[in-house]
Amino acid sequence: MAKFGFVGLGRMGIEMAGNLLKAGHEVSVFNRTIEKADPLEELGALVAHSPGEVCKGTDVVFSILADDGSTEEITLGRHGLVESLEEGAVHACMATISVELALRLAKVHQSKRQGYVSAPVFGRPPAAAAAKLFVVASGKHASIEKCMPGFEAMSQKVFSLGEACEEANVVKIAGNFMLASLIESLGEAFALARNYEIDPDLFLEILTGTIFPAPVYKIYGGMIAKDSYEPAGFKLPLGLKDVGLALEAGERKGVPLPLGSLVRDRILTGLSRGYEEFDWAGIARVSADDAGLKPIK
Repeated sequence: MAKFGFVGLGRMGIEMAGNLLKAGHEVSVFNRTIEKADPLEELGALVAHSPGEVCKGTDVVFSILADDGSTEEITLGRHGLVESLEEGAVHACMATISVELALRLAKVHQSKRQGYVSAPVFGRPPAAAAAKLFVVASGKHASIEKCMPGFEAMSQKVFSLGEACEEANVVKIAGNFMLASLIESLGEAFALARNYEIDPDLFLEILTGTIFPAPVYKIYGGMIAKDSYEPAGFKLPLGLKDVGLALEAGERKGVPLPLGSLVRDRILTGLSRGYEEFDWAGIARVSADDAGLKPIK
């Protein structure tokens, strides 16, 4: 069994670290709000008080934080991962971060003779709890191999891309851009159906039982049919961040993403209306508002 570090114990991270422990690995964990580590300590985790402390004797440190800023801080800051990882150890960043930051992290880790893997995941907190995530990994082959026992404990499948670390980030960013666009289209479609007094649950049943049987339509369509977006599995501000990452990545290569600009504006509208605690499926409430529909109670 391997010795792993894990940084970031939000709704995803706490489940992922727990699955590493359940698989029998030795795990040290760090979170800025230290109390979040209590359930993992009961499972046998070692609780560290800095990102650097997590690195002691570890083969791989996994991190999953909210955005570029927090990822940069724990990696490049004082007592961070770059400063503390042993030569040959690997940092696997499982967060949704920008292409630019991924490239920067890879370069800095390489300068310290450390490995770096981009390994964002597809899946919401229930999938994380059930070890049913999908991992998309890119980086040096040897570094990915070091991570594999951990990836396998946290996921149902690992997709390995090339050695250019940013490839996994682009796949994740593109996937989340598609999800945001899907949610917008669902919101508009449900607003249309409701205005014709079609029962939203029946509308969902028809859609997911015929032309759109994929789980993603059932998950997000279910929230939209109920017009219920709390508690959030992925908050609306994080959706804004991810659509912004798509637009940045597109600009970097001269790729227009007109739907991205539209969805970004729709999310901003939702945030301006006080929906910051909503799941990002709450984009659909904007369509309902604009169609003159009152919230379903």
